[in-house]
Amino acid sequence: MSSANPQTHSMVIASDYRVPNPDRVWPLIQRRKSALAGIGAHHVLVYTSTHDHGRVLVTIGVRSREPIVELLRSRVFFDWFDAVGVEDIPAVFAGEIVERFNSNTSSQPTAPGVVIAAIASVDNVSILTAEIRGALSRFQTAGVRETRVFKAFDDGHEVLILQEIDDENAARRWIEHPDVVARWMTGAGVGAYPPLFVGKLVGMMRIDG
Repeated sequence: MSSANPQTHSMVIASDYRVPNPDRVWPLIQRRKSALAGIGAHHVLVYTSTHDHGRVLVTIGVRSREPIVELLRSRVFFDWFDAVGVEDIPAVFAGEIVERFNSNTSSQPTAPGVVIAAIASVDNVSILTAEIRGALSRFQTAGVRETRVFKAFDDGHEVLILQEIDDENAARRWIEHPDVVARWMTGAGVGAYPPLFVGKLVGMMRIDG
């Protein structure tokens, strides 16, 4: 997020999965840097869950929309799933950023916060972003530093929302008592969508093109 990611990801592939040993994920991805460069990736971020042992979230920023289908079909993607011991088909989101909201007004550097990620279906993405924009002061009061909204390529109602929040206590309060506009949090975990992901950044890799 804002404290660890210097470049906005215009296109993103996010995968949420469980592995026996989360500590293996980051080193394996680092060893695949050249393969990721070959499909147009520019940043990779790895988060591990603080509430659900073995759960990992990986986001890959790519330079253009075209390589995404190629990546999803490529051995690059499946090789590391196999290598880290993924047993179930992971939840994968592919889309582009709609808007990024910075609700952290502090000019001082801050330590990486807690990340809350949700994949959900919403009625109208444009209305949602307008509501978030109007609620930024409340988000800031709740400890939310940044909110990114991504829309899926294949479904105009499906979104990935990544939020960075100050700490574990603030994250717990936000999940238990979300702002009225944060309706997407109740949509996470419904149907095929994975439950809310709550975790911390364990590694970020920049890949030069």
